[in-house]
Amino acid sequence: MNSYQYILLVVIFLVIVLAILKATRKDAHLEMNKLLEYLGGKDNILATETNLSRFKVTVKEVDKVNKEAIQKLGAKGIVEIGNQLKIILGPGSKQLKKYIDDLKRSE
Repeated sequence: MNSYQYILLVVIFLVIVLAILKATRKDAHLEMNKLLEYLGGKDNILATETNLSRFKVTVKEVDKVNKEAIQKLGAKGIVEIGNQLKIILGPGSKQLKKYIDDLKRSE
């Protein structure tokens, strides 16, 4: 193989990697939208916090929260205390908090 063929292979590989990364970001964005919906919408969320892999959210109405759907999205567990939910999400907790905070600020 000559150097042009190697360069072509590298370019093709980079295009494939970038396409995969872009698709992954869209999936994460869609999951966050679903999670926001399952929490009862942005108007139902009063406050958010993160602690390592846990996402803590205070909501107006707990009845609007679809806990089963949140677990189907990948939550490892949900603890409900009053109008507060502690959801074990893993490393995506901080990203979700930022997403919700940005939405709330743009109101």
